Amino acid sequence: MDASAEFSDSAGMIAQPYHLYVERTDATKNMARYYVMEISGTLFGTTCLKRTWGRIGKRGQSKVHLFEREEEAVDLFLDIMRQKRARGYRPRAVGRSPRN
Repeated sequence: MDASAEFSDSAGMIAQPYHLYVERTDATKNMARYYVMEISGTLFGTTCLKRTWGRIGKRGQSKVHLFEREEEAVDLFLDIMRQKRARGYRPRAVGRSPRN
C-alpha cells in the first residue's frame, strides 16, 4: 500500500493538529485584537480550516474554508500565519487567558 492511499484512508482525520492563537495590542491606538485558526477533519472526509477573529473579550467573526486535501488547508494556514506575524500579531503572553 502506498503512502497516498494510507493518507486518504483516514477520512475525517488530519495528520497532525494545527491550532494558532495570536494577539495584537496597542494601547495608544486602543487596539486589542485576537486571531484564531484551527485545522480539523469533517465527517465527510474533507479538511476544514476555521478562522475566528475580533476584539479581545468579544465573540468576533468566523469563516470556514473546506478543502479536499489537507495540504491545501495547511498551505492557507501557513500563509495567513505569515501575514498575521508581519502585521504584528504575536502569541498570547504567558499567564494571560483569552477573554473571548
